[in-house]
Amino acid sequence: MTTPIEQWLAVRAHLTQHRHALAVRAADEYPETPTVAGTPLLTDPRWMPSAPVPLADIALRHHPDRAFRGVDGTVGLVLPPGAATYSAAMAAHASPSVFTNRTTYRLLAVDLAVPRLDFGDGHYFDGIDVGEACAHEYAARELGQSEALPLRTAVGDPCDPARRPTNVAISTLTLRLDRTTGAATFYLHWRDPKKVGHAGGLYQVLPVGVFQAAGDQPWNLENDFSLWRNTIREFAEELLGTSEDHGADRAPIDYAAWPFAARLTAALGDGVRMSYLGMGVDPLTFATDMLTVAVIDAPLFDELFTDLVSHNDEGRVLEAQPFTAATVHRFVHEEPTQAAGAALLALAWQHREALLA
Repeated sequence: MTTPIEQWLAVRAHLTQHRHALAVRAADEYPETPTVAGTPLLTDPRWMPSAPVPLADIALRHHPDRAFRGVDGTVGLVLPPGAATYSAAMAAHASPSVFTNRTTYRLLAVDLAVPRLDFGDGHYFDGIDVGEACAHEYAARELGQSEALPLRTAVGDPCDPARRPTNVAISTLTLRLDRTTGAATFYLHWRDPKKVGHAGGLYQVLPVGVFQAAGDQPWNLENDFSLWRNTIREFAEELLGTSEDHGADRAPIDYAAWPFAARLTAALGDGVRMSYLGMGVDPLTFATDMLTVAVIDAPLFDELFTDLVSHNDEGRVLEAQPFTAATVHRFVHEEPTQAAGAALLALAWQHREALLA
């Protein structure tokens, strides 16, 4: 007879091994919710612009005192003995190598008419305790261990940030554009399930990073409240394999004095173009991704990413892929690509003329 811990681990293993197929099927739980570009990624039409929006045009507002009053992950979930939350169960029995409860900026509202995004404060494990727990609950039902989905039912609309703690990952499709030929290439990440707490075993664009400060110290929370600065740090970490804190435990990062950050920032609008294409929610885990594209001219890309890594702390970086209809179709429809990455690739292909102009 299996113990409760063994039973929990068996469901966890099924979730890890079949994550992509489960996500595709989980979208059927939301027949009234729009999806992005023919992929399983759920969305709110108010999150989706009709054309790419320059990232610099999006204003941010921070509401650090805005308390969360929605579903917190304690509804009807079966956990191993001694674990009060899903993140505690993972830490005790299935912890990846990268698993820390960092402070995050929690999504409150999106208003593309301005355009503006509003954020409060949260923690990384908030999303694990609800979203990954809902994924586990869904996998358990597929294995016949339960019939109901009480936590998922309690959440209701996954695209309503008032219903659940909504951390946002900034997912960036990085396109290296050769303007002499018009050809572009892009990079993908295979997320190692032994190293990451979310989306292990799937392909994803890169860089991707939860919108959060470089450290939890008060000076970082204000200094790093920037979509662009978050993306800079992820470029350095995921493509170059550098540390993600940059001394933030001692003082705020001086982005103007950091050569890599200063060079990227100086090239914005002339060598680097960052665009927002929308936002969506993974139907299995409720992971919420801001979909962005960075188009970097080939000479600058080659200058900045001479030491492009093949592996980083979260998995393997694939060799450059041609940005063509065939390759996009392959990773959108044929490979186990995370819903957000598939949606972003499909959207970028739809908007390729505007993005590569």
